[in-house]
Amino acid sequence: MEFEKLSAPSLKDLFVKQIQGMILSGELPEGTALPPERELAQQMQVSRAVVNGGLAELAAQGFVEVRPRQGTFVADYRRNGNLSTLIAIMEYNGGTLGREEIRSILEVRRALEHMAVGLILRNATDEDIDRLGDLVARIAGAQTPLQAAERAFEFQHELALITGNSILPLFYYSFRAPVIVLWVRFCRRYGIEALCRNTELLYTHLKNRDERQLRRWIDTYLGEAIEGGQQIYNE
Repeated sequence: MEFEKLSAPSLKDLFVKQIQGMILSGELPEGTALPPERELAQQMQVSRAVVNGGLAELAAQGFVEVRPRQGTFVADYRRNGNLSTLIAIMEYNGGTLGREEIRSILEVRRALEHMAVGLILRNATDEDIDRLGDLVARIAGAQTPLQAAERAFEFQHELALITGNSILPLFYYSFRAPVIVLWVRFCRRYGIEALCRNTELLYTHLKNRDERQLRRWIDTYLGEAIEGGQQIYNE
């Protein structure tokens, strides 16, 4: 049996995390001019190479904008960001998400599920649907909220794979960590049975290939989580 070598975060990684945290917390508001690289290096006691590389990574993530002969400024990451920005937001503060981030994730998930439905009904074979049924049964057999959440994610990820869209499963997987946290919270509040019921009904409409009922149920159960009687904004 072989184990991988453990390594500590590099100074550049630590630099990036600190600046990300200051931006996401609001300590560095949009438009703020950062100190010159030499001054940042002195304050943070790292080399200019670390600062230069870190700023380049932050710029690629949409957190800062480097303006020639003017300096580096905090950018509007919502306008300039990308998937790396999304992952950084999800990892911020140990994976703890605020109300607005949770609402946004649920709204995106609702849009993705509506997109997936049409593709699944066109592309799914009977064997694909049967495989989803096996995953529903695994959720029903879960013994803990975490186990149920992980199995529910397996079901959702399989849905994305069945669509035939090569990007959708990758996009779904980028949400894995926060989605599991939210489903664990859901199970603790409303029970594993509630999560299982939501998934079973989705599966039933898929098996019947009833697009109207599928879309209606997606809006119903995610609407309950966003603004109805099964909200999960707080633990």
